[in-house]
Amino acid sequence: MNVSTIDVAAELKILRKGRGVSVVNLMERVGPAIRAVCGISEEDDAGTIRRKISARLRELIEPLPDDLRTVLLAGFGLHEDTRQPFYQDRVHWAASALKRDGRTVRRRIDEGIDQLAEAAVSALAPEPAAAYPSLDWHTEELRVAVALDQPVPEVFEFRRVVADADEIFQLDLALTLTAPDGKPSPVRESDLQVDVFYGGTLTGRQMESSDRIGLALRLPEPLARGARHDIALRFRAEFRHPHYVCVPRHPCDLFDLHVRFGSALPERIIRLDKVFQEDARDRSTRGPELAADGAAEVHAQFRHLAPGFAYGLRWQENGSPD
Repeated sequence: MNVSTIDVAAELKILRKGRGVSVVNLMERVGPAIRAVCGISEEDDAGTIRRKISARLRELIEPLPDDLRTVLLAGFGLHEDTRQPFYQDRVHWAASALKRDGRTVRRRIDEGIDQLAEAAVSALAPEPAAAYPSLDWHTEELRVAVALDQPVPEVFEFRRVVADADEIFQLDLALTLTAPDGKPSPVRESDLQVDVFYGGTLTGRQMESSDRIGLALRLPEPLARGARHDIALRFRAEFRHPHYVCVPRHPCDLFDLHVRFGSALPERIIRLDKVFQEDARDRSTRGPELAADGAAEVHAQFRHLAPGFAYGLRWQENGSPD
């Protein structure tokens, strides 16, 4: 469906009423525009819808200036201190936090909602079909969970691919273990453990460069043009540099990333959006700062990824230079 910023803003203004995202009858508050920008399907239950809306709103709010971030988190009931049942109570909390009057806070919430609507609709706009042509296959969804609080860091990857040609029987994948600055050391194939949970058989792996390991995943049967196929992999390896990015070889429509830091919460977490791969580890490369939630986790989402560019997170470990 075609979604306008006016539609999204109008539905967000309805959503902020009462308990905001915590309202009991949430499904009745969610219109077609919010469903579109939050990726909500007809099969999603109330709990899933609440999680999707909360995650998408947090992602859209995070890059905004501090004052707008504060009033919007309060307005939608996303801040841990704003669980009040009435919208005016959350406005009062934000007014107190910013030392402004309620009228100013309401005006800033309206301003912030307009910016959220613009960003949400802009993210829905597909790139021109010819911008990232695919001759073989592309990724429709890539959902990744990174657990840094394990003895050996683990990465779970759930990927849905779409065949753009007939007789696609193998996927070419890769993972790069970037060497730390000033500490060059060769990467060996044994540094990366790979487990296939479903969707194919790992038939080959080889060093493609000094730090990139290529993987060949044979599918259960060849895919016809337009066919979709799901795979699930687990990677285990020591992180050689404090970042995790996706650098797609083939076009990718959606990259959804969760990183769990555990007790070793970094000082800063930076969102990287369409940067050069070498810049992903460069501390001078800037991006919006993200805050971990109460579970020491960060969630980021990227759409319409361009092959060859990096998307993801970089963090500054405690005690490391800026």
